[in-house]
Amino acid sequence: MPASGQGKGSGSWGSFLKSIASFNGDLSSLTAPAFILSTTSLTEFSAYWAEHPSIFVAPAQEPDPAKRSLLVLKWFLSTLKQQYSSRNDKLGSEKKPLNPFLVSHHPPVTAYCITNAKHGIQLQGYNAQKASFSRTIHIKQVGHALLTLTPPNTPNQPETYLITLPALHIESLITGSPYIELEKYTHIASSSGYVSKIDYSGRGWLSGKKNTFTACMWKEGQGNDKHPLYSVEGQWSENDFSFGMHEGDKPKKGKEVESYRAAPTTPLTVVPIEQQDPFESRRAWRNVAASITKGDMDAVSFHKSKIENAQRELRKKEKEESRDWERKFFKTLPEDDDPTFKKLVKMISGATAWAGVEAEKTAGVWRFDPERAGRARPPYHPEVGERGLGEGGSEPVSKVSTNTSQGGRK
Repeated sequence: MPASGQGKGSGSWGSFLKSIASFNGDLSSLTAPAFILSTTSLTEFSAYWAEHPSIFVAPAQEPDPAKRSLLVLKWFLSTLKQQYSSRNDKLGSEKKPLNPFLVSHHPPVTAYCITNAKHGIQLQGYNAQKASFSRTIHIKQVGHALLTLTPPNTPNQPETYLITLPALHIESLITGSPYIELEKYTHIASSSGYVSKIDYSGRGWLSGKKNTFTACMWKEGQGNDKHPLYSVEGQWSENDFSFGMHEGDKPKKGKEVESYRAAPTTPLTVVPIEQQDPFESRRAWRNVAASITKGDMDAVSFHKSKIENAQRELRKKEKEESRDWERKFFKTLPEDDDPTFKKLVKMISGATAWAGVEAEKTAGVWRFDPERAGRARPPYHPEVGERGLGEGGSEPVSKVSTNTSQGGRK
């Protein structure tokens, strides 16, 4: 929130809290007030996975399967600060990201694929966020990620890791300085047989620190979370975020075998907005992002509504014509159509079905489709054009001018 809007923001927070406190159901069906919005779309959050490129590709260079799995755990832990705390650090408090603007269903789904062909590693996944209110905002992340790599000593035997996503809630909502707290636990399961479990905790009434974790790794059939090969603990939001990974079940007491020290990130770079396809995230949201930056909440609401209403009209027309929106890079498939995924699910749940999927809420299980992606060329949706984003309407009456040539924050 711009400094000039602090007074107005305090009142807005009160109104917002009253509105969600009296709401019964999934908060994703509500339209978020403009003053709590970030300038970044949820579509871009997948970039946080790879903001430490050397750590991301390191597992593909390790010949030992146990150490390889440990490096995957190290990479995952190193992403937590960027994924869940970086907006708080930059903006002073957590903001709601802009939705993927294809509002075909609630909650919206974001799919992604990150590939480094040189090192033989690929991360793909999808997630939707189900928000509810009970004393504070609680968010369940539906979906998962799959990391596939080619070990250096077995190039014809790719290795796959299933990565589950943490639930979270918002702390300090009443004070108007919200931040994310992760809760419960997540798993990383490898086709090589190694499993990692990450437990999350926060500050209690009398003790504890916010944003803390403990993690451990073991070989399936040869240990468990009480008798692991390696263990680690830390506080993922601290400015100098670092941790050591130790042998045995006592973090910081066994022999240290791996470590992480806070390092500069490599942020996402994209072509200039004017060269992007109309449906690319930063171009589509450019007027909304510029209005947020200027603190012009009337213009934010106007431009945001234009996009969302145009998208709803497209969904309505598709339904009337009994057709689906054509995906250019991804496909969806039934949960049972991925045998590797089913095997990994069984490692962490003991069953082939898993509550973390909820395919009926995400229009299926999303997977990257190389053939579709290879055929995709801009403009991606010429049959719709910028009409699908509400372009061409009248401009809002505003006290603060909005320079629409400015893009979203990079």
